[in-house]
Amino acid sequence: MRKRNESVTVEHERSAAASLDKGCSLRHSLRLPPAAAAAAAAADTGMKRPLGRRHGLWFRLQKLLLWLLGVYIAIPFLVKLCPAIQAKLVFLNFVRVPYFIDLKRPQDQGLNHTCNYYLQPEEDVTIGVWHTVPAALWKNARGKDQLWFEDALGSSHPVILYLHGNAGTRGGDHRVELYKVLSSLGYHVVTFDYRGWGDSIGSPSERGMTYDALHVFDWIKARSGENRVYIWGHSLGTGVATNLVRRLCERETPPDALILESPFTNIREEARSHPFSVANLSSQIYRYFPGFDWFFLDPITTSGIKFANDENVKYISCSLLILHAEDDPVVPFHLGKKLYSIAASSRSFRDYKVQFVPFHTDLGYRHKYIYRSPELPRILREFLGKSEHEHHH
Repeated sequence: MRKRNESVTVEHERSAAASLDKGCSLRHSLRLPPAAAAAAAAADTGMKRPLGRRHGLWFRLQKLLLWLLGVYIAIPFLVKLCPAIQAKLVFLNFVRVPYFIDLKRPQDQGLNHTCNYYLQPEEDVTIGVWHTVPAALWKNARGKDQLWFEDALGSSHPVILYLHGNAGTRGGDHRVELYKVLSSLGYHVVTFDYRGWGDSIGSPSERGMTYDALHVFDWIKARSGENRVYIWGHSLGTGVATNLVRRLCERETPPDALILESPFTNIREEARSHPFSVANLSSQIYRYFPGFDWFFLDPITTSGIKFANDENVKYISCSLLILHAEDDPVVPFHLGKKLYSIAASSRSFRDYKVQFVPFHTDLGYRHKYIYRSPELPRILREFLGKSEHEHHH
């Protein structure tokens, strides 16, 4: 009996061993070839790699967002702590387009009847001046020196002192084209670069720009005798023009008329609109930022920059002509219209003509091409003729 049981046990063990060997053989027969195994391992690694790549991308994106948030918060404080940033972007005197022109040679810009001068309003300040004579004197002006041009101011032709806007120089393309138009209409045109612009020496400031304009005006009056002298300001130059004319009126030597092309009300309102100003760019991003005016507009005033046309016109006593294009992208049309409304209701203009001339959007004159208007000669003739009559009475 014991022998039989042992026999059964041995048989069972043999059967189990056979099954184990069979299972091992089966697993061995199911083992993948080397190439397939490598492919499977690569597939497994490939699944892990996109997960790691996505994680790294999200980490970099987080870093970028944090950096942008830091810049967003830092810019208002940077502008507040460094008001000079706003001042530079108001003046843009470092933008000297067109480049590579010799301001000593206005004839290179097609102004063959123009002379280049240098005047010194203050010690350590020198400003470059162009004087273009009326087209009727073109032939006589050829080859003449500065003394001849200065004497020519005493001829019977009226004089326009032109005050240009920010950026560029007295040799800017649209400015040169306006000089040609005004010269063809019989005007002397005297223009200059404020200290810090073009080849003029000095640091820009509102006070300095106004003093430069006053110096040139007095220089003209000392040579023009009884000839009429008009002041024309464009864009930022309208701020210089109203500063100047207010001062002239206060000392009782007003010009014969003031012409403002594309004017604004004051520099704070204009700073919100000018495409290159920090305040304008920031107003799009920081529209609801707490203390926007304190951060972005107050630094302009801190820099001593106001150009308060809306205040100045209340103290001006001479005829005023405002020209503004409806499609002006730099100084919004509504600012020129608002300035006209302030001037028209001011008691200082009660004895003088105040006129606003809009130019329709379809004409495409934008910020600096009003000189192209075929109506401009008629507008000036009618307005300045009226101004002359008022002046003599």
